[in-house]
Formats: sequence, C-alpha cells, structure tokens
Amino acid sequence: METIPHLLIVDDDREIRELLSRFLEKNHFRVTSARDGREARRAWTAGHYQLVVLDMMLPGESGLDIARWLRSQDNVPIIMLTAMSDETDRIIGLEFGADDYVAKPFNPRELLARIRAVLRRTGEATEKRQVADMRLIRFAGWTLEPNRRRLLNPEGVEVPLTGGEYDLLVALLDRANRVLTRDMLLELLRGRQAGPFDRAIDVAVSRLRRKLDDDGRNAQVIKTVRGGGYVLATEVERV
Repeated sequence: METIPHLLIVDDDREIRELLSRFLEKNHFRVTSARDGREARRAWTAGHYQLVVLDMMLPGESGLDIARWLRSQDNVPIIMLTAMSDETDRIIGLEFGADDYVAKPFNPRELLARIRAVLRRTGEATEKRQVADMRLIRFAGWTLEPNRRRLLNPEGVEVPLTGGEYDLLVALLDRANRVLTRDMLLELLRGRQAGPFDRAIDVAVSRLRRKLDDDGRNAQVIKTVRGGGYVLATEVERV
C-alpha cells in the first residue's frame, strides 16, 4: 500500500494551521502542525516527514533559524510562506535552501499544487538515482558521487550541498556546454515559469557558485550568458 506523505506545518497562526491541516488531510496527506521553533523541533524529532511548510515570520526563533536547523538534520524539502510584497524574504529563504515559496495571503489550492510538485520532483529524483548510471562525474577538478549525493573538491574534501543545489548542479552537468535560460532551469527544478522579478534561479546559481569557489564576475565553471541564462562551461567526464 502506498505510504501517505507526512507533512510538518510550522505557523504561529492557529487558524492557518487548522485550515491547512483539514484541507491537506482531505487531499490524502498526513499532517502535524507546530506553532513555533520549539514545537517544530519536538515534532521533527518524534516523526518522519516528507516535506515542511514553514512560515518565515514566527515569534521568537525565526523561520530562517528553523530552516537552517532543518538543513543541518536532513535534506527534507521546505516550502516557505512569505509576505506577499517582500521579495527580500523570498530571496533570503532561497538562500537558506528552501525548495519553493508561497506568498501570503495564499489560496490553499496553490499551496497544494506546490507541495505536490515538490514531492513529485523529489520522488522522481529518488527513482532516477535508484536506476541511474552511478559512475562518478568529474568536471573542472571536482567530483560528484551520484550514489552518495556527495560533491568532492579538487583536494577530495566533501562540500555539503542542499537538495536544491544538488539538483541544480545535476541539471547543469547533464546539459554541459548548453545555454539554459532561467525559465528552462525553473521548469526543470520547480516546474514553473519565472515571473518578471523572480530571482530564484539567480540566487540558486550564486549559492552553487560559492560552493564551487566559482563566485564573482570571472566565473569559469558556471558562466552567465548575457540576455540568455547560464551555461556549465567545462568538459564533463563520467568514469
């Protein structure tokens, strides 16, 4: 029998927690809710979750603090709830490794669609890893171990990646030396098109560049194509 996905909802608004719990349970999810960081940590320790819906603005410990802690525990997908007009919140959330975001006030059906999309991508990635060629991938002195989801620098030291960073790197490696527009990357990674002010991909690329010591105007591994997007400008070897 198929396992029902277990979601953790973290929001200090009781009405939102109750509304989402009822709505998501009607749509075949198991839901646990928490109102702050302490309850979220307790719930996380006691359960096993496939995805976390996390409010950015919480009393006491912020959503970003909780996201940082979650990332230290696991690569569980995170969807952040942010203020509608605050693009900065969305950018910061993505910097902390969020997989997607939904602006408040939101339609529960939109959140449901985002949850299903993130879980679908996560599930597909897991299936592909189980059946994919597990050869090492080498590029620009770096080594990616797909079977262990590990990135090793030229000295052989592991550089930790979030789930989003790993998926972005794999997408670029699979299409090395091809220009990928922001819309193409968003479609590959998040299943949606970029809005006029959507910097999600720019933030993700910037974060990955820093992990690859490729940050700055003279990036040599992930290059920016003016008016186009990004390209992994190096040879890729599978051994």
